[in-house]
Amino acid sequence: MKIELKGHPNACLTLKTTKYYMKISNIQVLRGPNIWSISRKKLIQMRLDLEDLEQRPTNTIEGFSERIEKLLPSMFTHRCSKGVEGGFFTRVKEGTWMGHVIEHIALEIQTIAGMETGFGRTRQTKTEGIYNVVFSYLEEKVGVYAAEAAVRIAEALIENQEYDLEHDIRRMKEIRELEALGPSTGSIVQEAVSRNIPWIRLNKSSLVQLGYGKNQVRFRATMTEKTSSIAVDIASNKEETKRLLTEAAIPVASGVTISNPDDLESSVNKVGFPLVFKPLDGNHGKGATINVKTMEAAKAAFEYAKTYSRRVIIEKFITGYDFRVLVIDHKVVAAAQRDPAHVMGNGIHTIQELIDKENEDPRRGYGHENVLTEISVDRDTLDLLAKKEYTLETIPEKGEIVYLKSTANLSTGGTSIDVTDIVHPQNIFICERISRVIGLDICGIDIMAQNLTQPLTENGGVVLEVNAAPGFRMHLAPSEGLPRNVAASVVDMLYPQGRLSQIPIIAVTGTNGKTTTTRLIAHIIRSNGKRVGFTTSDGVYVHNTMLMKGDTTGPVSAEFILKDPTVEFAVLETARGGILRAGLGFNACDIGVVTNIQEDHLGISDIHNLDDLTRVKAVVIGAVRRKGWAVLNADNGYCVKIARDARCNVAYFSMDENNPVIKDHCKKGGIAAIYENGYITIKTGDWKLRVDKATHIPLTFGGSVNFMIQNVLAATLAAYLWGYKPEDIRLSLETFIPSAAHTPGRMNVFRFKDFKVLVDFAHNPDGFNGVKAFLASVESTEHVGIISGTGDRRDEDIKETARISAQMFDKIYICQEKYLRGRDQQELIDLLVSGIKEVDPDKEIIINNKSTACLQDAIDNAKKGSYLTILSNTIDNTIQRVTEHLDRELES
Repeated sequence: MKIELKGHPNACLTLKTTKYYMKISNIQVLRGPNIWSISRKKLIQMRLDLEDLEQRPTNTIEGFSERIEKLLPSMFTHRCSKGVEGGFFTRVKEGTWMGHVIEHIALEIQTIAGMETGFGRTRQTKTEGIYNVVFSYLEEKVGVYAAEAAVRIAEALIENQEYDLEHDIRRMKEIRELEALGPSTGSIVQEAVSRNIPWIRLNKSSLVQLGYGKNQVRFRATMTEKTSSIAVDIASNKEETKRLLTEAAIPVASGVTISNPDDLESSVNKVGFPLVFKPLDGNHGKGATINVKTMEAAKAAFEYAKTYSRRVIIEKFITGYDFRVLVIDHKVVAAAQRDPAHVMGNGIHTIQELIDKENEDPRRGYGHENVLTEISVDRDTLDLLAKKEYTLETIPEKGEIVYLKSTANLSTGGTSIDVTDIVHPQNIFICERISRVIGLDICGIDIMAQNLTQPLTENGGVVLEVNAAPGFRMHLAPSEGLPRNVAASVVDMLYPQGRLSQIPIIAVTGTNGKTTTTRLIAHIIRSNGKRVGFTTSDGVYVHNTMLMKGDTTGPVSAEFILKDPTVEFAVLETARGGILRAGLGFNACDIGVVTNIQEDHLGISDIHNLDDLTRVKAVVIGAVRRKGWAVLNADNGYCVKIARDARCNVAYFSMDENNPVIKDHCKKGGIAAIYENGYITIKTGDWKLRVDKATHIPLTFGGSVNFMIQNVLAATLAAYLWGYKPEDIRLSLETFIPSAAHTPGRMNVFRFKDFKVLVDFAHNPDGFNGVKAFLASVESTEHVGIISGTGDRRDEDIKETARISAQMFDKIYICQEKYLRGRDQQELIDLLVSGIKEVDPDKEIIINNKSTACLQDAIDNAKKGSYLTILSNTIDNTIQRVTEHLDRELES
């Protein structure tokens, strides 16, 4: 469809002299629960700079309203905020911003392309003219294409230029055909989703995982992990299949298999005309020729079949109807009569014109987009017409049926009629027996017979083929008759009643303490006999074995754990960045933990204040199941805010049993974990259950590190809510030793002969204050710190860490070797120096931007009894380098 509007000449003159272009800054694909929606997981988020159009709402662009209504009249159904049909067009007339228009265009062009999806949001960022345009998609790459195309369309409408909309629609259909799951695979996935069974696509094709961890099953198209490879091999060999069926007294078509053209004439004479030729290893009717009646035609059919297989089957052509019987788990679940693609003459139009007219049927579409597939003209079509001495220009008589394909496959334009309810019991018995003879859990049995209402033994019907990985489309959406939800039988087989599809998931988020809390929860679960997979900011672990190193707190790492068939329990550290980038890596969790919400990463990705950050962290709690638990920090006001909107059970932890939130919560019968009289205590209502004394828990450093006590409270509460007994939790707490192995970068103390070194990856003001509180309890002749700034943090946050450093250290090394993140090195150093000088203008500051030399200098000049603290992972491979220094001291 092309549009050419002349409309308003004066406006056009203005537009021709002033080009309005928008800039796409970024397109993100969200695949899981996200900040825009917990339930609508598949969203495109496009960051769009309107530039000059920020000052030009739609009602100031002459002719825009008329042009968009003409190009996309179907958008009349968009209700928008008006709540009535035509509401969006009314908004355009009244004046709305171009980001909003692009959102609606992106949704509509997907709908026109056969992928109807209707969720959208457009929100201005805190930067004028820059918007987040968010809309749903069905196919990821189609969604990205729609985002880009919507901007192009809007610009063409603004400029009153022609736009080839049909090109975009055609391209989106092509992308869908390349990327989408096929109808059979898709139907199984949809059935699983309807039962709340999660799924993961394992490749770009049709390999799919249902369920998580040890409870997963896999299937490819309509072959499952239960499908016997031997059975598939047998079914793929038509000669072997026929032999086994014959030996089992099942009627089959007589025939032979040859590979040498010299054997063709004798084989034809043996079987007798009419004949069917088909490749031994073929499928979907490829290479087949039917109703061969002459030797010349036989030679052509043989050569055609040879292009698909070295060996060719020659069978007696049986007259009758083509039936497909679907057997799943050795039970007949559907049967269909299949008709090859055909047209009916009217005495007026040519065969080509009749094909074109048939393809206009709205039920027919490109590839698998609709119930029926468009009819294409190929060699098979031309051969069939030639046998009747027809061409595409022939005009058939009225009422004459002209077959265009030799096989009845839906993928080549065939049609199907459901006959499930009229299959004779004897034929059901035969088909179910065939599935066992061949050994297939899912099979499609092709039968040629006059009908299926009589036993095949009576009406002369025969079994033609047994197909592994049969297509479901003819049963899911027959041209006539009752659709059959055959995918339900597959899911019933894979997940019989009582079998679980999920594994328990505990997700941990927050600003500080996430990694330690995650590791401690995983330790408690592992100590109680479960194989745990967990993700942290330093790596992915399965049963305490690191499988991937690095910051692995995003959705890809979560999926890595959920795909592992050995994992029985998942504990997933879930950071801000991954949520904003792609959403959560899981659909739902059983327990969500928020350790705290503090100032960090502000000013990045439209997160400007703690309310914005709270909205991000709340995504984890939004994904908790209704009967699950949110574990929240009652000492943090922003965590308490999250509880107000939680749709699950809520439990709190606090360092103060007299915290009003705790008192009110427990008064109502709620559950909490509190630190009281030196004990880690579970409180249910008015009852207290002491789990362990803090001084007995190594992670708390004798009860001296408050932020570690908070981590213990969160982990203890999560484990208790899952069902672990206090005594089992106690044993785990007492065996979790803070060390570079257990908690790398979290309060790791190295004891040299004359001094100590503390390594902690604190990187924000709250983390620095936690370390400061601990160092206040440490006796030392001198406190020395090595610090650095992080380039993507706000100036104020960098200076605040410097101020805190000035309060806790007697001497400070600045080593700004890395973490520049777009900033100049000297700029970061100046911010740190400025913050230190605000507190103590005379503080000794040493600047050394070579981490190896900086660490060496600090160790060489360490005084006896001093305490050297390295923060923010300032030194590259800090733990390894400090360990090497310690090893050298021990060796000497």
